[in-house]
Amino acid sequence: MGIPEPASGAAQPAEHGQYLKFQLGEETFAVGILNVKEIIEYGNLTPVPMMPECIRGVINLRGAVVPVIDLACRFGRRGAAITRRTCIVIIEMEHGEAGRQDIGVVVDAVSAVVEIRAGEIEPPPAFGTHLRIDFIRGMGKVDGHFVIILDVAKVLSLEDLALLAQAGAAGTSAVDAAAA
Repeated sequence: MGIPEPASGAAQPAEHGQYLKFQLGEETFAVGILNVKEIIEYGNLTPVPMMPECIRGVINLRGAVVPVIDLACRFGRRGAAITRRTCIVIIEMEHGEAGRQDIGVVVDAVSAVVEIRAGEIEPPPAFGTHLRIDFIRGMGKVDGHFVIILDVAKVLSLEDLALLAQAGAAGTSAVDAAAA
């Protein structure tokens, strides 16, 4: 939060700390626990018309409207199948002048909070991942396996999500115009 972006545009190194580890399909990811506000059961989503596929809808979280993003879909994959282990991780984002914004993220299952020391975190690979490289903050070693540590500021960028919403609305308008 407030760490300046390196001048080269490369991903920032992940820091020592606690991370929430979760599953998306066969892959294991993690986000810094300081970004996680709470974890709730999947349900009670209200769909919002003309939104991109990765925005599942909104939920009412104690009177606040919280957008819910399908993380698998955001990564360019097929949307997550809903099971009894599916949950929504509420992540609190700092958006400069816009202030704080809670965003829900659909994940297949949350597994644990893990401690990852800085020495156990490698820089993101230059190739071979199924994600945009700027989404990855680092690769953490946990119990002999790698965990992809996400840069939530990039993954949940309001600017990127607004562009997706505009593209979705433009695509819908073009389809409507073609049908007329």
